Amino acid sequence: MIMKIPYGESDFRKIRTGNYLYIDKTQYIQKLEERGSFNILLRPRRFGKSLFLTALQYYYDIHCKDEFEALFGGLTVGENPTPLRNSYQVLVFNFSGIATDDAETIRRNFTSRVENCLLAFLEQYNYSPDAAEEVRAKESPQEKIDSLFRMCSGKKLYLLIDEYDHFANAVLGNSLELFTRIVGKGGFVRAFYETIKIATGQGVVDRLFITGVTSITLDSMTSGFNIGKNLSFEKAFNQSMGFTRNETMQAVQTLADTCGFDAQKITKDIAQWYNGYQFSSRAEEKIFNPDMVLYYIDRFNLEDCCPPEQMLDDNIASDYGKIMQLFSVGDPEANFRTLEELIVDGQLMGQHKHKLDPDVNKPFERDDFISLLLYMGFITINGRVLDQLRYNVPNHVISRLYFQYFKKEIEQRAQINLDSRLLAEAVRQLALHNNIAPLTKEISKVLALFSNRDFMRMDEKHIKAVILTLLYQSEIYFIRSEAEVNNRYPDILLLERSLFEVPNQFLFELKFCKKKDGERGWQLKREEGIKQVQGYLELEDVSVLPKLKAYLLLTDGTEIEAVEVG
Repeated sequence: MIMKIPYGESDFRKIRTGNYLYIDKTQYIQKLEERGSFNILLRPRRFGKSLFLTALQYYYDIHCKDEFEALFGGLTVGENPTPLRNSYQVLVFNFSGIATDDAETIRRNFTSRVENCLLAFLEQYNYSPDAAEEVRAKESPQEKIDSLFRMCSGKKLYLLIDEYDHFANAVLGNSLELFTRIVGKGGFVRAFYETIKIATGQGVVDRLFITGVTSITLDSMTSGFNIGKNLSFEKAFNQSMGFTRNETMQAVQTLADTCGFDAQKITKDIAQWYNGYQFSSRAEEKIFNPDMVLYYIDRFNLEDCCPPEQMLDDNIASDYGKIMQLFSVGDPEANFRTLEELIVDGQLMGQHKHKLDPDVNKPFERDDFISLLLYMGFITINGRVLDQLRYNVPNHVISRLYFQYFKKEIEQRAQINLDSRLLAEAVRQLALHNNIAPLTKEISKVLALFSNRDFMRMDEKHIKAVILTLLYQSEIYFIRSEAEVNNRYPDILLLERSLFEVPNQFLFELKFCKKKDGERGWQLKREEGIKQVQGYLELEDVSVLPKLKAYLLLTDGTEIEAVEVG
């Protein structure tokens, strides 16, 4: 029987009893138990957090003892169970989907969510109806959970909190003042976690596990909740969520068997889209986004044995689009320049900040923002230089998300509308007929509008960011910026996707000439650029690229000339 693909499923019991594919991550249950009682593990959106948390729920729930073999038989932790298995009453909170329209709406919805989770717990463990009435009678979230903790005196609870910062991130992206009001001193969110902290000291909450995306909310509560150990960047937990290369090969094996493909080849193809995440600077292997891999398998056309035409899942795009609101934390203009540097240079250098606390009284600096991007999954660690880490964009999906964001930013800042249909057609003409004129026309049109509005400092870096943004409106090519090729770095490579067989691939080198340099300066830049492109074409890894065309793009910030170099 063919196993079902658990795309969009996050309930461990349903997956284990419903003939779904499951990649065994239960070895991390034992590791988590050994690391201490109060742990935090943060990962980007759609990274398997909820599935891991529900595995913990069923593993430790005293009511699930009879299901242990059905749920965990054959898995790592089933073969080597820990002393604490099925020994707790488990209290579970999930704070995703809370409306954030205004302060009162947030408070009301948060309170309601807390109450519903507490009532579900009381029903699960057969507490009296009077206990439920007492919880309902309390007004604030902290009073409600405190009343439950008093009822549980003498017992030991395992407290699981999923998506702890989901609503808080939405608030922070819109208003630092409102975020501080609900999370800072005197805020109802902080009061809720202070109550949990007290319960850990009293022994009622014996173990605690929290998932989310960033540490900002916890860091902002400072002493209000400082008991959790953040394991997010420890080497031992780098692969606790997400798929390794071998696990990805295991997941795509059915596709390979059905279509007569090599699973290793499929894995290599999708690695460019979904792989590349590294959360510990000492980790030895990067990991795939599991939700993206499952989307690929779920949408793979088995009849024609071809991958999905749309490799970027709309659900992922929506989720990441919402969390992009955090790009405005601190100084939005400085953040924009950091993102521009990333997409133009292909990397960032910085120092990882272990504590992120946006505060109106102190700056949220470059390294804070870079560390936030790492939490969010928009960058990943790619090496170290002395005391600094090197970061890059993990994969092509994240690159596409960046350029959707950049398109909106450019349109808003320059008060223009970029016609994606015309841009996609221009790239199509380039791919099919090596006709670059429609593309240069669109680039010139946009640069002229920028110039008129004094939108940006006109230099090579900024113009390259614009050109990349325009190119990314088409899905025909893999687009590589500043890719390392034999220790050289061509500005832009347009490489063929396996799904689209195109007559041409491209190498672009961009040169900027100031208008004041006149015709002579233009000629010198042209000669310099042509020589540079010729040098690229002689590189071993470039010379073997089939159907490659090379262009020098020469611009003064308004007009652009394309010179084909053979």
